[in-house]
Amino acid sequence: MSDTPFGFGLPPEEPEDGDGKKKDPAGGGQGAGGQGGNPLGFGGQGGADNPFAAMFGSMNPNDLGAAFQQLGQMLSYEGGPVNWDMAKQIARQTVAQGTADGTKDESIGPAERAAVQEAVRLADLWLDDATSLPSGSTTAVAWSRAEWVEATQPAWKELVDPVAERVGAAMGGVLPEEMQAMAGPLLGMMRSMGGAMFGQQIGQAIGVLAGEVVGSTDIGLPLGPAGKAALLPLNIAAFSKDLGVPQDEIRLYLALREAAHQRLFAHVPWLRSHLFGAVEGYARGITVDTAKLEDAVGQLDMSNPEQLQEALQQGMFQPEDTPQQKVALARLETALALVEGWVDAVVHAAAKPRLTSADALRETLRRRRATGGPAEQTFATLIGLELRPRRLRDASRLWASLTDARGVDGRDDLWEHPDMLPTASDLDDPDGFVHREHLDFSELDKMLGEAAEQNGPSLKKDEPKDEPKAEPKDGKGDDSDTEGESGK
Repeated sequence: MSDTPFGFGLPPEEPEDGDGKKKDPAGGGQGAGGQGGNPLGFGGQGGADNPFAAMFGSMNPNDLGAAFQQLGQMLSYEGGPVNWDMAKQIARQTVAQGTADGTKDESIGPAERAAVQEAVRLADLWLDDATSLPSGSTTAVAWSRAEWVEATQPAWKELVDPVAERVGAAMGGVLPEEMQAMAGPLLGMMRSMGGAMFGQQIGQAIGVLAGEVVGSTDIGLPLGPAGKAALLPLNIAAFSKDLGVPQDEIRLYLALREAAHQRLFAHVPWLRSHLFGAVEGYARGITVDTAKLEDAVGQLDMSNPEQLQEALQQGMFQPEDTPQQKVALARLETALALVEGWVDAVVHAAAKPRLTSADALRETLRRRRATGGPAEQTFATLIGLELRPRRLRDASRLWASLTDARGVDGRDDLWEHPDMLPTASDLDDPDGFVHREHLDFSELDKMLGEAAEQNGPSLKKDEPKDEPKAEPKDGKGDDSDTEGESGK
């Protein structure tokens, strides 16, 4: 769990200029993400007695209009817990600045789009032999970093808003009712600034991620539109450096991973809500240190906006490890490990006979996913959770063992129902799980449906409601002991 839930701490390392100083992703001063203690992100080293000089003093006069416009947006915002318009603006600015290696975003040409489409088409063909789940990709697209920002924003809203809303509700509940009425304008201004600051840091975090991700499912969650298998050619080129593997092979291997994710999320309808619901469950457990918040509010000088940012960075919001949060976090980590482990096993089965670099690429992707990088750290600042699956290798071994014991169909049938999936303890004893008998929930659902159809017509409108329902013809009202897959 991150020590700075919802990104109030310093964001991940920013690119450095030649003189060793941090670059400003928003184009001014110490950066838009809260660097230098300036929540408004306008930079400046003006006198301490003049907050406007501190905010605008070192700016080029041509930039003052944009700065005042941004300030106006902050103070006039009346939307939800996050100013998503500002988040998108900051994300695009961060993307425009380029990555640490100096790579700038660029439009995708026809040749790159054709290469991605062909890679996804071939990947889906190979995956047909490795999984019983049919293709989940209706289209294959090549995105620039800016296009990735635009396409993934709806998913970010769904992930981040519950956390931001819980934080905002906790803030509003600190002051007594009578004081809230008296401090209405002040609270309104704080909500506006809070939504803008959330949007600012989230935007920068998403902008940093856009410089690293190679597809729409890098973090194990479906961030793009359903049915769109997406790759980022510019980031694939950066990822390919120094690997000693032809870029065509790397593109194809990454297309296999993207297409495998798409199959899973398209044909396991409960999976997306299961993962996103775990994030919401975590958010519901967020608590606020009211003593710190009351003290911060009491000492807040609205003429010095840096003070609020400093208070936020000092841990105004401290999530506690409540039982509810522990359950939600364990549920999320296990589900992500199972998703990533299944993708790893399926992709390896498809790639191993066909790509000489399959083993090397598998290990590279495993390490990248397991150890994390700036992208993983950045995501942790968004919602206060580290979504890195800690048990990727264990999950991958379990899925491979299931394939050997039950075949491709028997392995993939476990996605029929969440209660059929391995648990965290099963990852400790994969052999025990592989050879354990499991209920076939799909067959049970079918029988229950047939029983309901048989019962339904027997209750006519003119029949008394207190009469017992007709029994199924076979006399078996419950067949919960139906034997599912065999252990072999």
